[in-house]
Amino acid sequence: MEKPASTMPVDMPQDLPDTLDARSRDIFRRLVETFIEHGDPVGSRTLSRQLDDPLSPASIRNVMQDLELMGLIAAPHTSAGRIPTERGLRLFLDGFLQVGDIQPDERRAIESALQDEDRGIDDVLTEATTALSGLSRCASLVIAPTRDAPIEHIEVAPLNDGRAMAIIVTEGGNVENRLFRLPPGLTPSAMTSATNFLNAHLRGLTLGEARSAIATRIETVRSELDTAAQALVESGVAEWAGASSSEGGTLIVRGLSNLIAETAAAGEVESVRMLFDDLERKRDLAQVLDLAEEGEGVRVFIGAESKLFTHSGSALVISPYMNESRQIVGALGVIGPTRLNYARIMPIVDFTARMVGKLVSGTPAKHKLRG
Repeated sequence: MEKPASTMPVDMPQDLPDTLDARSRDIFRRLVETFIEHGDPVGSRTLSRQLDDPLSPASIRNVMQDLELMGLIAAPHTSAGRIPTERGLRLFLDGFLQVGDIQPDERRAIESALQDEDRGIDDVLTEATTALSGLSRCASLVIAPTRDAPIEHIEVAPLNDGRAMAIIVTEGGNVENRLFRLPPGLTPSAMTSATNFLNAHLRGLTLGEARSAIATRIETVRSELDTAAQALVESGVAEWAGASSSEGGTLIVRGLSNLIAETAAAGEVESVRMLFDDLERKRDLAQVLDLAEEGEGVRVFIGAESKLFTHSGSALVISPYMNESRQIVGALGVIGPTRLNYARIMPIVDFTARMVGKLVSGTPAKHKLRG
């Protein structure tokens, strides 16, 4: 597996890993790996027991002081231990992290979760986030742009309160429901005429296209429809198209309780509350999707690198997923503390995104993916 793409801030020297001598590189790498594994500040005595070449705690502290002056590590409180800064984590990801293949049991878990090929795309995306959350033990999300697929078929079902439900089947088999108010005086025969008109003239158009085209088309066949049926066609299409034009796309989030458990243990409850607020407002989802679209593969955003967060202390591992035309149609990923096990989670996100892309493209889920 190729090393997934990541993001390096403009103020991070590209050659910084080469400016560290072998001893500093080794100490820095082991400090970050230990922090990611345990989540606690790492002290010089802990590192002295891990090094291949014996080195006194005093010598290690001298190296740690240099790393601190470079902005790569910091002391979170009065403890003698150190943790990597966001700058240090970025250096670790871009210069030291080795990313392998997804583990066989993790692959099987994702394939099993997405196995049913008869589900709609919304169900597929929901299952993908659930699988990601379970495997990562963090929160997971899927960002799906608002879909406006061509119309395949429309049915209108009257309700008892003067309203009706439009059942819209789009190309690809997705089904969307729209509630709207019926025009006064609409008879059953007029509803049948209006439904026939809609299916005859709107097939192959998106709802947005239908809204702009319906006025022209209804003028040419006005004699085919009575007044009430015309009102149903004109007002109904306008309401349906308006209901599908929400900004920001669809956001599915799962496993927030995992994130609560992780951050509460580290005393970061306020950070989680702020994150919940950001997600609830769908804060800057469009910008995050744009960032994910800048290149294929997994991308990692640490703290303030992601516009999704108003605070530091969180990390986002995200990958776009594509349709059969290699067009990016959405993104999915994992949100967690900055001490995420990136080497394990990045391949999971990558594999899930590729499998979702297969399903979005209409490839049966039973066709296994190769890693």
